[in-house]
Amino acid sequence: MASRVRIRMGLECGATLLGALTFFCAARGAAQSSPVVLDRVVAVVNRRVILASDLDEEIQLSILDPNQSAPSKLTRQIALEQLISRALIEQQIRQQDMQAVEPSADEVKARLEEIRTQLPACVRQNCASDAGWQVFLSTHELTASRIESYLRYRLEILRFIELRFRQGMQIPAEQVEKYYRETLVPQYAAGETVPPLAQVADRIQEILLQQQVNALFDDWLNNLRQQGDVEVLDPGLATAEVSAPEAATKRGGL
Repeated sequence: MASRVRIRMGLECGATLLGALTFFCAARGAAQSSPVVLDRVVAVVNRRVILASDLDEEIQLSILDPNQSAPSKLTRQIALEQLISRALIEQQIRQQDMQAVEPSADEVKARLEEIRTQLPACVRQNCASDAGWQVFLSTHELTASRIESYLRYRLEILRFIELRFRQGMQIPAEQVEKYYRETLVPQYAAGETVPPLAQVADRIQEILLQQQVNALFDDWLNNLRQQGDVEVLDPGLATAEVSAPEAATKRGGL
């Protein structure tokens, strides 16, 4: 695959971004009248650009999601929504200077080990072995360093969500009991043994905590998007609707 030139525009750029901005370069050895499209801006999030190549990369990395049987199942519209959400979160992390959310090298290594030994697509290609891992990377046009950077970023976002929304949150015992009685027990057919509440209380509490965190996070991220300057420059990519928690955290099975 031919190498792709990625052009980034920093915050210091004072020029107004044009809709459907496209960068061109004359092909090597070709006439100047035969331009080659290198990349194009598809969206801008508070003056941070998202390129068409970013969508391509997001779709490539979706192979790391155990819920995706193939990268093609991730549409470009949904990929863009995910990138917009993560751009907004990353900007908040930087503004708040939250160094505590940065994962350690050991945490990234452990997550990578999980990917190599548990991800269905990796298990099928024996990624636990070095040879199998190299085949997996080559097959999906990825590099080990790119995957590690991606996992580090994913872990950073998840820790931010934990610190920002979950700390101090508690679930009353009566809510746990209600979920057990009204949601869990009805899932068992007549004659099946229903586990006692004491056995599943911790898991129910975790489910309810996550539901509350998702609701708070969803509202927060939607407000960020409404208050910020988010512009989708490609009309064909402006139709997807993805919930904030899914858009921010689903990729990579995290």
